[in-house]
Amino acid sequence: MEQDVTCADAREVARARAQEILLRYPDLRAEELAWLLDWFDRKASAMDVAMLASEDQVAVQYARFKADHLSKFGMKDLRNAALFVAVFVGIPVASFMLWAGGAG
Repeated sequence: MEQDVTCADAREVARARAQEILLRYPDLRAEELAWLLDWFDRKASAMDVAMLASEDQVAVQYARFKADHLSKFGMKDLRNAALFVAVFVGIPVASFMLWAGGAG
């Protein structure tokens, strides 16, 4: 139980830091921007993002930060799309070609 409270406290502290940094967006130091990008990309849960996005204090800065950094397709997104196509299209097509080649 204590570990759950500690984990929840750590998430709250990180979310508060993200909010504090977003209040000053776009006037951030490079390390603050890097921390914020990492937090959104790797650490923040959907609930963290929703709670932060719903804060009136940072609504304008969050919308701008999202447009500048979060709403763009990156290499990770392209890799995931290629993997999806390979698995859900490539494997069935290859299986069909093997089956059709062996049936003839």
